[in-house]
Amino acid sequence: MANQKLISFDLRADFGFFKKPDYNDGLLLSYNILHKPALLGILGAIIGLKGYSKKGEFPEYYLRLKDLPIGIQPLDHEKGNFQKTSVKYTNTVGYANDDGNLLIEEMMLIQPAYRCYLLLDLENPDHSKLYEYLKNGQAEYIPYLGKNEFQAWWLMEDDGRVSLIEYTHESFLPGQDFLLNTLFIKSKPLKDEQVTVKISFRNRTVSNKATFSYFERLPVHFHETLVQYQLYDFAYTDFTLSQESTITNLFQIEDEQGTKTVVQLF
Repeated sequence: MANQKLISFDLRADFGFFKKPDYNDGLLLSYNILHKPALLGILGAIIGLKGYSKKGEFPEYYLRLKDLPIGIQPLDHEKGNFQKTSVKYTNTVGYANDDGNLLIEEMMLIQPAYRCYLLLDLENPDHSKLYEYLKNGQAEYIPYLGKNEFQAWWLMEDDGRVSLIEYTHESFLPGQDFLLNTLFIKSKPLKDEQVTVKISFRNRTVSNKATFSYFERLPVHFHETLVQYQLYDFAYTDFTLSQESTITNLFQIEDEQGTKTVVQLF
């Protein structure tokens, strides 16, 4: 469609914390991958949409951006994972200290980085504003990865240029085996989606060899009644995927250099 524009930008921070609703032996846990509700919060901050104001009500940024198709590709990772550490601190907020100081321990991601794909409808004022702000390196509010001390940026570290890339795109229906650059929603076991590794002893070659598969259960949207995360099973891999794959919402994209890749937007 003429009014659609598929772009990506690279989001980085020194640290990140995407809080999970559960915890382990007093340790507050973090998702490893930037999930859609968190990304929508970042995009909302960039164009100045309001966040949470009343308990039990959805924030403005979520209501206005929840239907935006997005894709996530981890960058500079180790087989899908980012290095983690934990930090202990005392919560000095008054209401948290009725019975004395509250000691908190949190997991923290170290130098997380993600390529974020957006399929924008430029007839939508929010999408149009988002495109202009990302392209020009502007933000109404400082974006951060989970906590306001973990400020995020999408400028190139070497020369300060914005990392935004524009693509031509079309829906992708597998006619042959393919690689998928992004995280994707997993509806069946990955072994049923991937191509079998083939070893030729005569030629001493290995075909369809892969090095990792990463899995995580991540939020995609909120339950409209319970106002809780709706979680989906995701996978990220460098396995070659079969042309009989059942993965949906795939797009083939091409950048200005003519490089073609396949991504999932959800």
